Amino acid sequence: MTTVTPTPGIHHVTCVAGDPQRNMDFWAETLGLRLVKRSINQDDPGTYHFFFADAEGTPGTSMTFFPWENLSQGKVGSGQVSRTAFRVPEGSLDYWEERFDEHGVDYDDRVDRFGETVLPFRDPDDLPVELVEVEVPDDDPTVPWTEFVPAEHAIRGFHSVTLWLANPDATMDLLRTMGLEEVATEESPGDTPGDERTRFAAAGPVGTYVDVLPTVQAGRQGHGTVHHVAFQTPTDDDQSAMRSAVQQEGLRPTQQIDRHWFRSVYFREHNGVLFELATSEPGYDSDEPLEDLGGRLVLPGEFEGRREEIESQLTDVTVPRAEAAEPAEGEADD
Repeated sequence: MTTVTPTPGIHHVTCVAGDPQRNMDFWAETLGLRLVKRSINQDDPGTYHFFFADAEGTPGTSMTFFPWENLSQGKVGSGQVSRTAFRVPEGSLDYWEERFDEHGVDYDDRVDRFGETVLPFRDPDDLPVELVEVEVPDDDPTVPWTEFVPAEHAIRGFHSVTLWLANPDATMDLLRTMGLEEVATEESPGDTPGDERTRFAAAGPVGTYVDVLPTVQAGRQGHGTVHHVAFQTPTDDDQSAMRSAVQQEGLRPTQQIDRHWFRSVYFREHNGVLFELATSEPGYDSDEPLEDLGGRLVLPGEFEGRREEIESQLTDVTVPRAEAAEPAEGEADD
């Protein structure tokens, strides 16, 4: 049996969007995340790949999108990440409900889950998302981005993902192999097709939790669904050991693929959810200064030589800037 270093938690979550400008406006302005990388889908270079994160693109904070404009609306179902949850500081949900009202965001009543308060909402592509109030420690590794949302309310990286699975047992065994520990189970009436939610916890402070819910509800990929979830394997050695452990589970991981800002291994777990293992290095600031992240279209590796061709296929987008918007509540004018 291969010995693995337990994963610290979620590295990033990648989703499918529709209109790229609408996606950009919502995630950068309404939710206040920083656009840390504006690039392309390296497997489909005629499509953008947007990365929204904290101020420094810390592992465990980046929500990324492929805006495939011509794809149809998706449906969340079995074999998918059904919900992605972000951490916000305790006492922030009143601010977020007011902000959602001002921006016309569709949100539901708060719910209590494992003793935490959760605010469910949907993005413009109907992607299910949640905010969870947590106590953010002084030594938290995330750095709030405050261009549109003040620090005391800003999103502070991932809290959890929820997996909808037809046969959860094999996936739960895989999560244990990856170093997550089962920490709680509770009934989950009303908000999901399953009646029992099982929570697993990773070793790190951000993107810590994976919740598992049984369901046979059919789904399909498209706008408003998660494409894959990536877990942190900080070093190449960590990743190699985890890859071997996954193989021993009877799964078929890819070879390591260089994604320019991290190195990746992909595989479908037992219920069909696409998992990725991602290294911490070299990071989003490896090809742009930290202060300029997201400021230009970055074409990694050999794609730079095709810039004119690629740019001609992409829809023009404008990155929201605070100087063009009203100051965030709680922030004084300079």
